[in-house]
Amino acid sequence: MEIAKATALRMYDTARRATGGGASAAGRESTAATALERAGRSFVETLQKGEDTAKQAMTGQADLPSLVAAMAQTELAVQTAVTVRDKVVEAYQEILRMPV
Repeated sequence: MEIAKATALRMYDTARRATGGGASAAGRESTAATALERAGRSFVETLQKGEDTAKQAMTGQADLPSLVAAMAQTELAVQTAVTVRDKVVEAYQEILRMPV
């Protein structure tokens, strides 16, 4: 079944309005890129805080509970990043398996 381009665009626009998707595709991409950038920065900051706390603990400037808390946060951040990476790879592989 072949759908004309104009018909497909009209149907997409109707569905978008019905589901409340008012943002344009470019706006959604920008929002997604911004969210991804924030997540990346937060990940790097968490790793940096953990590293700084570990350095302070080695020189005796930080106590053990703060080191354990920082390492736990770092471990959680790494596990989250790995899980997201795995899901992205899985989605990419699923797209590759789609018939053209």
